[in-house]
Amino acid sequence: MADKMDIDTVNGEQKEEEKTGGPVAPTEKIISTNFALINQAVDSFDPRFTLRALRSIATLRKREDFAQALGAGIRQAFPKESNNARRVLEEMLPESVRQQQNGSASASVAETNGKKDEVEVVEIAEVWAYLGLLVQVYLLDTASHQAGATFSLNLVDKLRSFNRRTMDPLGSKAYLYLSLFHENLAPLPPSPQSPVLSLRPKLLAALRSAVIRNDSDTQAAVTVLLLRNYISTADITQADLLVAQTQFPATAANNQVCRYLYYLGRIRAIQLAYTEAHSNLEAATRKSPTTGAAVGFYQQATKMLIVVELLMGDIPDRATFRLPVLEKALAPYFKLVQAVRVGDLGGFVKCVDVNEGRFRADGTYTLILRLRQNVIKTGVRMLSLSYSRISLRDICTRLSVESEESAEYITAKAIRDSVIPDSRLDHENGYLVTTSGRDVYGSTEPSEAFHERIGALLGMRDECVRAMRYPGNRNREAGIEAQKARERERELVGEVLEAEDEEDEEMGGGMDGL
Repeated sequence: MADKMDIDTVNGEQKEEEKTGGPVAPTEKIISTNFALINQAVDSFDPRFTLRALRSIATLRKREDFAQALGAGIRQAFPKESNNARRVLEEMLPESVRQQQNGSASASVAETNGKKDEVEVVEIAEVWAYLGLLVQVYLLDTASHQAGATFSLNLVDKLRSFNRRTMDPLGSKAYLYLSLFHENLAPLPPSPQSPVLSLRPKLLAALRSAVIRNDSDTQAAVTVLLLRNYISTADITQADLLVAQTQFPATAANNQVCRYLYYLGRIRAIQLAYTEAHSNLEAATRKSPTTGAAVGFYQQATKMLIVVELLMGDIPDRATFRLPVLEKALAPYFKLVQAVRVGDLGGFVKCVDVNEGRFRADGTYTLILRLRQNVIKTGVRMLSLSYSRISLRDICTRLSVESEESAEYITAKAIRDSVIPDSRLDHENGYLVTTSGRDVYGSTEPSEAFHERIGALLGMRDECVRAMRYPGNRNREAGIEAQKARERERELVGEVLEAEDEEDEEMGGGMDGL
């Protein structure tokens, strides 16, 4: 109990000091505190303590003394120099860190003289796995991708051999960094010789093991990494087969659900299933945090969502581009939306040419190229709404089409696709004739849009209910005692009522006698 209070106090002080800009907790102290959290997670079999330790990685990696503190943490967890676990971890650190004196470790051992149980509790597999994650982070930040890939392969193999549920959150993180190391090795994706191709068998084996062991954390993480792997090399067919033949765990963390929905939306968009892609991407943006380190993912998912909405023939809300976290990132897409909205083919081509590099980096370039036909259809629809009759020559001029034959083909296709259903072509005179438009509110479109919003809100409500934590069997005794108390109270009320009835009868009998 005292250890738990100490952990909460240190974490609270750390958060308050970092928010206020005052002195922050030393890096070595944060790592040692995380050891106690992991120890408590193993004792209570509660992964929430491990997740609290993992959340501090973002803070630790920004510290200048991260490598020195990591070395001190390794020596604290494994005081013996002959320990193989310590040797494997220290090999990945710089020479200056390895040559440091073991003063901190010796002091910690001296403090725990006569308390051998504490030392033995620290030297557990979960602590070694946590230190392995910190080594992965250090190698990734220092761009040691080849050494990190080799170390990560050995780390995930060792973690997989343990088969302990208390290691599930740590193992899922280890696979994430393993994938990141391979993505940064030359040749980079989408080259067919990229090292990410050699990583797929190991990820598939990890997925099979996670399903058999009911390891939902690793199952969700590896599924997302496989989808990311397939999409990086444009293997959309294999990604679709993976989605069809696997089931994403319902108990996965929110960040994994967001990533899964995003990649699934990208797959469906490439497969021309825009409706399903729109629903997945919209769910991903709604679930994603809009502040902190997740802003990049939120921006990327919003970019893909905007392109899919344009491909569906819809125009995104202007308020989306005014959000502070999206305004700068969506500047090229705002110009793109303006060109598509008015059907300006020349402006669309210019916007694509100017921002081609940006669109390629976002992975939306091939989808944006499909918008050319939508721009032309939008232009034709705008012309049909503005003019009851317009010549094909004017259509060529306004839409920057090469010839009247092309304009006639475009308008005929638009009429067949119900883009301008109340129009017809006058072939003899070369005109597009439009009749009065239909009443949208007389159709089912408003009710369908309202139904989609209700479905999204009901789905969010169901997820919130599932995310609630209910008391376990520990409160059963308290419930039984409360039930007994209520029964005793009912008995007392019954006795009081019976006494009152008897008193009334006695009073009534007395009155009859009088």
